[in-house]
Amino acid sequence: MKQGIIQNCFRNRNDVRKRKKTVGQITVEKNVGGIEGLCVITPIVHGDDRGYFMETYNEWEMKEAGFDIHFVQDNQSMSVKGVLRGLHFQINYPQCKLVRAVRGSVFDVAVDLREGSATYGKWYGVELSEENKKQFLIPEGFAHGFLVLSDEAEFCYKVNDFWHPNDEGGLAWNDPKIGIQWQDVTGEYQGTPSAEGYCMTDGTPLTLLKKDQEWPGLKKK
Repeated sequence: MKQGIIQNCFRNRNDVRKRKKTVGQITVEKNVGGIEGLCVITPIVHGDDRGYFMETYNEWEMKEAGFDIHFVQDNQSMSVKGVLRGLHFQINYPQCKLVRAVRGSVFDVAVDLREGSATYGKWYGVELSEENKKQFLIPEGFAHGFLVLSDEAEFCYKVNDFWHPNDEGGLAWNDPKIGIQWQDVTGEYQGTPSAEGYCMTDGTPLTLLKKDQEWPGLKKK
C-alpha cells in the first residue's frame, strides 16, 4: 500500500478524536472506532404521510463538514443473505468510498492498512440499512467488505477513482490477527479464509467468491 494514502481525502487530520457534528442535512460522526478518517454519516430525513425525502449527497455540505473528495463513479450491487464480499482494496489506485444500503441491511467493515498508521490492522464495523439510512465514509488505504444480513440487499457506493481490474488486492475476511466480529456469524477459524464451517446464526451458509477464500492475512506492520 502507498504510504499515507488516506490523507488526501481529508482535512483536519490532526484531530483524531471522535466527533459528531450536524452540517445542513447531515450528521457526521468522525473517527469512529478511534480510527482517523473513518466516518458515519446520517442524513436528515423529512417524512410525512406521503413518504419521505432526504439528500443522499451534497458536495457543499461535505466540504463544510471537512471533506474535499471528488467522486468519479457510482456502483450498485444486489446480494442475498449470507453473501460476504471482501475484504478488497486497490493497490496502486486506492479508492475513497462512500457506501450505503438502499434496500435491506448489511454489516459493513473497514480495516486500516495505511502504512505508519497508529491503528494499522484495526477494524470497525457498522450496520447499514434502508431503515437507518446511514452512510459509511471509508478513506483511501483501507480494506473494505460487507456481509448481507437481510434476505436481499442492494448496496450503493461512490468512489473517487475508477475500477482498475488488474489492481485488486485482498485480505482474509476471517484473519484472527484482525479479529473481525462479523454480525450474526458463527463458526471456528480453521487456519484458512475458507467459508467452510461458518454460517449465519439462523443456519444460512456464508457465500464467498473463490478468490475471497484465498486472500492472505494481515502483513506485519
